[in-house]
Amino acid sequence: MEPYRLHIFACDQKKPEGVPCCSARGSAKVIEALRRELAAAGLAQDVQVTTCGSLGLCERGPNLIVYPDGVWYSNVGVDDVPEIVREHLVAGRVVERLCNREPTALRVEIDGNQQKMLAALAAQDAAGVLPDDFQQAVRGYQVSRVLLTAIELDVFSALGAEARSDEVAVALGTDLRATRMLLDALVALELLEKHDSAYRNSTLAARYLAAGARDDARAALMHTAHLWQRWSTLSDCVRQGTSVTYREMVERGDDWTTAFIAAMHRNATAGAPAVVRAMGLEGVRRVLDVGGGSGAYAIAFARASEDLSVEVLDLPTVVPIAQRHIEEAKLTDRITTRVGDLRTDDFGDGYDLVLLSAICHMLGPSDNLSLLRRCFAALSPGGRVTIQDFILAPDRTSPRRAALFALNMLVGTREGSSYSSDEYRSWLQQVGFSEIRHVTPPGPAGLMIGRHP
Repeated sequence: MEPYRLHIFACDQKKPEGVPCCSARGSAKVIEALRRELAAAGLAQDVQVTTCGSLGLCERGPNLIVYPDGVWYSNVGVDDVPEIVREHLVAGRVVERLCNREPTALRVEIDGNQQKMLAALAAQDAAGVLPDDFQQAVRGYQVSRVLLTAIELDVFSALGAEARSDEVAVALGTDLRATRMLLDALVALELLEKHDSAYRNSTLAARYLAAGARDDARAALMHTAHLWQRWSTLSDCVRQGTSVTYREMVERGDDWTTAFIAAMHRNATAGAPAVVRAMGLEGVRRVLDVGGGSGAYAIAFARASEDLSVEVLDLPTVVPIAQRHIEEAKLTDRITTRVGDLRTDDFGDGYDLVLLSAICHMLGPSDNLSLLRRCFAALSPGGRVTIQDFILAPDRTSPRRAALFALNMLVGTREGSSYSSDEYRSWLQQVGFSEIRHVTPPGPAGLMIGRHP
């Protein structure tokens, strides 16, 4: 028995630029069109689509195989997809003009391409050529810089429905020649589309990067743009052991703070409900969100239970932003804000839960111990502290994102880092917490939970 009536394997192999492959011939758009047509035909639950590596017919891509029929299609374009769905997947008639009907010839072509690939790899290895994926990683900053510059200049908003390069240059106040070069690079990266001399946003850019878009993420992405300068100092930071550009948050200006909190709000809004479910709210009536930023977690707590109240503590530059989000959520009756410094202030007492979300990575070990002591003092007996952060494995080399984030803290803070579950457990035990647990909800971050005896 098969779980699906039909199973389509669609090649989406990506190879170095200039080497024939399905990806370079538009396989991503074909696969997107295929899934869209299947949904429109009511076949999404009947036909499984799986992307795969090379099928060996690289010069004739994009390539699809329909199983259990064993039909191989080549040179499939977006305009061919409705016919394949209508004729083959619905009516059971093979689209002959796209079909490869000679299995022996197919096998000869596939074997020949495999031999050429193996020979090319052997030649590269013999010549000591750097692996392609390593070279791409080294040059990755070029793509990142193009995207960040486009976001900083707000190119995607300037385009509107469609615009020529001279119109974009006038709107942005930029040089015409340089603007055209940037727009063409964005086309190469598939963030823009070009028709004759006019440019328009891709589907992704129109949804996420243009002002007023449904899921406009530009404000949050500006935080990444601000990180660029810090990361350029990494070599000096490694030499000196700390950030060489560090400034207190209140000294960084409104633009930096707004972008930082927007990024945190976007991340937290997406992940907060899962975190709240993972930690559970049984017996929780009073919550303190230390360094609560935009208030996204406080809002998630309040929405999860009508019986609890939340207090958000953060800096004077941040609290007004949190207050605005709380008001928009219509939760001012159960969420309050307090101006304070999490590094030094007393937190009060009587709380059932203290949340430290994305806080500990900003601090060194001694400051984290101080912070946890004050959290312990703020909790009622039986109350819990929850640390939500990137949590490293004991050898500190994984997860990859947590290991890289440690360097983000090196370039941006005096003593911050990513920490391992063992380090968090040790600090919690030193302070007096018991029943310490490491919980892994969906997403890149983890939870360390300790209970006040």
